[in-house]
Amino acid sequence: MVITCTGSEKIVTPPNFRTLDLNLLRVFDEVMAERSLTRAARNLSLTQPAVSNALRRLRETLGDELVQRSGQGMAPTPRALAIWPAVREALQQLQESLIPSTFVPGEAHSTFVLAMADATAAELIPGLVDILEHEAPGVSIRVVPLTTRDPRKLLDEEACDLAIGYFPAVLADLTARAQSGEVMPFLHQRLYDGEYVCVMRAGHPLASGPFTLNRFCAARHMLVSFSGRPYGFIDESLASLGRKRKVVLTVNQFFTAGRVVANSNLLTVLPRHFVRVTGIAEQLVLRPLPFDVSPVHVDAVWHRRSQQHGAHVWLRQALVRAADKAFSG
Repeated sequence: MVITCTGSEKIVTPPNFRTLDLNLLRVFDEVMAERSLTRAARNLSLTQPAVSNALRRLRETLGDELVQRSGQGMAPTPRALAIWPAVREALQQLQESLIPSTFVPGEAHSTFVLAMADATAAELIPGLVDILEHEAPGVSIRVVPLTTRDPRKLLDEEACDLAIGYFPAVLADLTARAQSGEVMPFLHQRLYDGEYVCVMRAGHPLASGPFTLNRFCAARHMLVSFSGRPYGFIDESLASLGRKRKVVLTVNQFFTAGRVVANSNLLTVLPRHFVRVTGIAEQLVLRPLPFDVSPVHVDAVWHRRSQQHGAHVWLRQALVRAADKAFSG
């Protein structure tokens, strides 16, 4: 960035990207990661004066100090914090495009973090474990709770490698933005489809006879909510009809919901495919909902920076195979 003074006026010339030395961005990324010129120089196999000189050139180009000494390290400016995520992602994508990573499952010792609900894990993890045992015995999986219907923050902060679940609002937003020509930092893939049903204990007063909207709304309900918020998509569907139900209990796990329903007069709404893996299916009665609800689409969502990474590609393919195995029957 060049600032030219003409009398009392300042003319700011934006930096010319075509003449920008991309090596300066590599230095910037390393300094931001280490918060130390000495460690950045070591990691880059450069001298500390060379790193300082590169930072000086980038400061002149961008018109910002970028980092300043603070105690024993370096403190980034607000401008540096703002541009660093984009710089790091661009460098990673460039590296993976030019030098694609190779992943040999049988020799790998990677650890993947998957965010999903217990119902999803019950369907996918058995098949995934089977794949690991036969093809990648050194690979480990860590499943963490999915506590949101919008996993983009988790993925952006690298808290997980993949988020798997029912994300209708997120996918609608990504699709709309893609159609407008915007490059999205998140990608997704459908794993399986299903439907929600009303679940109650065998012998429940509503287990037989007409199951009307009035009877559904008059009953006492339990809601499965990842966030703990006592209002879900079922309540949104009812609200569109001018109706509401009485939610007297909110839990954050499908397995908990199945157990509670089997031993109470509460109703709950669960994915139909989940009931068969509860271990207590014979104690439960499933009834179609007396109003229209969109089908369940379970998708894997990941950050674009992982798109070409060999290990991540293998993981996504393994999950597709696990889903096919779970639902082939």
